[in-house]
Amino acid sequence: MKVVILAGGFGTRISEESKFRPKPMIEIGGRPILWHIMKYYSSFGFHEFIICCGYKGELIKDYFVNYQSYNSDFTIELKNNMLTMHKIPNEDWKVTLVDTGLNTMTGGRIKRIEQFIDSDNFMLTYGDGLCDVDLNSLVDFHMRHGRMATITTVKPEGRFGILDIQKEMITDFREKSSNDMGWINGGFMVLNKTIFRYIQDDKTVFEREPLEKAAYEHKLAAYKHNGFWRCMDTQRDKEILEKMWETGKPPWKNWNV
Repeated sequence: MKVVILAGGFGTRISEESKFRPKPMIEIGGRPILWHIMKYYSSFGFHEFIICCGYKGELIKDYFVNYQSYNSDFTIELKNNMLTMHKIPNEDWKVTLVDTGLNTMTGGRIKRIEQFIDSDNFMLTYGDGLCDVDLNSLVDFHMRHGRMATITTVKPEGRFGILDIQKEMITDFREKSSNDMGWINGGFMVLNKTIFRYIQDDKTVFEREPLEKAAYEHKLAAYKHNGFWRCMDTQRDKEILEKMWETGKPPWKNWNV
């Protein structure tokens, strides 16, 4: 089953970083968050990726074209341009990089990679989210329910504090917890290829018309995940993920090297 990653947006809410590179190339622990996402999928046996590029997509393409040199120690003999690799990455990945347009909406990006989907089902996620979802259980859930689409739903941490008020008096000031929040789309989806019929053109926002229609027709299942999930939406999110990585045991890291 192939994994489609949406990596073409402008990332305006983290513009401190995204003005220089696309959001999926922003680094956590010296590696693009896109790399972390792919390593996570790969740890469950999903090794084929389709990356939907857009804004500054050439930087993503360059990263994979030069992946070995970026991630290896090597000796180069400048006189004859001989290159000897000393540490070669062992990722068993097949990566298809597709320019899906600069201003294309999420649905349009998915529609543009339809020709690369050659099985009944495929996986889809965003290029800025990390989690500890059991991906094999997610796929089993999708197959068991037989719906057109399955979305991993999560309860995010709140961004603002909660005020408890009684009789016009504040009685407590606390951080908003996940229990104060409803379920949201956390990405990490499994889709049947019939979903392409629900996407009209480049202007289609996948999270609107296609998914709303699927929900109305009772073809959209929710895989509830109560574990770790975080979207790198802002600079603060990036800093939190960096601190997690620095502990040596970030919640999403389930691979050895």
